[in-house]
Amino acid sequence: MTPAPTLPSYAGANVRGIVPALLAPRGAALPAWMPAPVHGARQVVLLVVDGLGWEQLQERRTLAPTLAALAGGPITTVAPSTTGTALTSITTGLTPGEHGVVGYRMEMAGEVLNVLRWSIGQGDSRRQIEPASTQPFTPFLGERVPVVSKAELEHSAFSEAHLRGGVPASWRAASSLPVLVGDLLRAGERFVYAYYDGIDKIAHERGFGAFYDAELQAVDRLVADVQAQLPPGAALLITADHGQVQVGDRLVTPHADVLRLCRIQSGEGRFRWLHARPGATAELLAAAREHHGAQAWVHSRAELIEAGWFGPVVSPPVAARYGDVALAAHAPISFDDPADSGPFPLVCRHGSLTSAEMLVPLLAAAG
Repeated sequence: MTPAPTLPSYAGANVRGIVPALLAPRGAALPAWMPAPVHGARQVVLLVVDGLGWEQLQERRTLAPTLAALAGGPITTVAPSTTGTALTSITTGLTPGEHGVVGYRMEMAGEVLNVLRWSIGQGDSRRQIEPASTQPFTPFLGERVPVVSKAELEHSAFSEAHLRGGVPASWRAASSLPVLVGDLLRAGERFVYAYYDGIDKIAHERGFGAFYDAELQAVDRLVADVQAQLPPGAALLITADHGQVQVGDRLVTPHADVLRLCRIQSGEGRFRWLHARPGATAELLAAAREHHGAQAWVHSRAELIEAGWFGPVVSPPVAARYGDVALAAHAPISFDDPADSGPFPLVCRHGSLTSAEMLVPLLAAAG
C-alpha cells in the first residue's frame, strides 16, 4: 500500500511562517504554534540547523540534552524538502510557488541551474542567471537583519538570492557563532538570523552512525553556548530546513521506457523531475507510474500544483521551472541522474515528502 505524503502546512505550522511572525509589528500576536518562550520576547535569535530532522532528533534525544529540554515540537518544511527551497521560504516568508527557488536543480531558459552552486555547468553563472531576478522578493520583509553564517557563504550567488539585504556577521569556526550572536544581542538587535550546516554535511557524507551522533552532540553544545549568550528578555528559536533518509547505495536509474521520453532531468534524487520530449507528457507519466509507482509518488506537474504541494499559488513563470512528471520517492532510494553528481556519493538524502524529511523542529528557550 502506498503511504500518504506528509504535506506542507503552509497556512499553519510551517517554516515559511516563522520570519513573518517574528518580524511582525511589536505587540502583534504570534501564532499559537510558536513555542511559548518566544511569546513576549523583546529579542529573538533564529538558528537554522541545516538537516536536523525532527524524527532523527527524537531518536537521539539522549545525545542532545539541551535540545531535548527546549519547548516546542515539530512543524513542516516545504516541498521539495531541500535546502535551497526551504531556506528561501524561511527568509522570505513565501511558499516555493511564490519565490520561485523550486528545487536543488531547476530549469531556467533551457538550462538546468544548480541552485546552491548557482551553476549551469562550471563556475558561477550569476551573470547569465541573475539571483535577484530569479528570486525577486526581498528577504526578511525588507528589514536589515544580521546574518550569522559561514564566511565562505557570504558572497555566494545563492546567498544573494535568499539573504540579500541582510547584514553579514560571518564566522570561520563554529565556536565563533555564539560569540557573534551575543555581541549582536548586546548591541540591541531585535532579530538575529543564524545558520549552521554541519549536521547536513555529515549526514550526506557519513550517514547515520557514530559520525552523525558526534555531530549532533556538537550541535547540542553549540545550542547551549548560544543559549548562554541570551540576555533577559531574549529568546532562542531553533528550526531546520529538512530531515534526512539514509539511502546509501540504493540508487535507481529510471526505466529505459521512461528515459526515452525525457529530454532532461532536474530536481534531486528523492524528488526527481522528468522533462518530457515534445508531445510525450502523457506517455511519460504513464510509463513513470508503471515502472516506479511502487517506489515513489508519481504525479504530473499540474496534479501537484492543484494539490497545493508548492503553495496555494504558483505563477506561470515559476511553474515553467518544474518538470512535467515528478518522482518523489517514498522508498529509501534515490533516482539517479548522471548530470546530478557531486564530489562524493551521498549516504543520506532528502527532498521528498516522507515524515522523516518533512518534519523539522521548532524549539525555543528564554534568556
